[in-house]
This record gives sequence, C-alpha cells and structure tokens, in this order.
Amino acid sequence: MLNVEVQGSKIVLTEITDQWGEECHTFIGRPAMLHWANERFAKDKFEGTEEEWQAIMDAFKEV
Repeated sequence: MLNVEVQGSKIVLTEITDQWGEECHTFIGRPAMLHWANERFAKDKFEGTEEEWQAIMDAFKEV
C-alpha cells in the first residue's frame, strides 16, 4: 500500500508492506517522486499487466 501526502513543496510517500513494514520517502518536488516511481515500478521488472503498470504511473502523475 502507498500513501502520498503533499506538504508544501515536499511530497511524503509512505510504503507499507507485510514483509518490510513501513518505509517513508520524502521528495523535494514531483519530478523526484516520478523518478523514484519509474525505478520502483520498472516496466521491465513489473509482475503485472501493461494496464496495471500504466494505472500506477497515471496515479503518480496525478499527484
């Protein structure tokens, strides 16, 4: 699960998993967050459909 909060010029993203617990990432601006998202959800390593990957990327772009 991902939770994204915009706090002024910062974006705080909290990633929660059963395996690793909670991990928090702070980005100074949207381009940094999108760069992280493209690395975290690399298209060639994504274990879902093309539509699922695109939906994730579109959700990040809406932040």
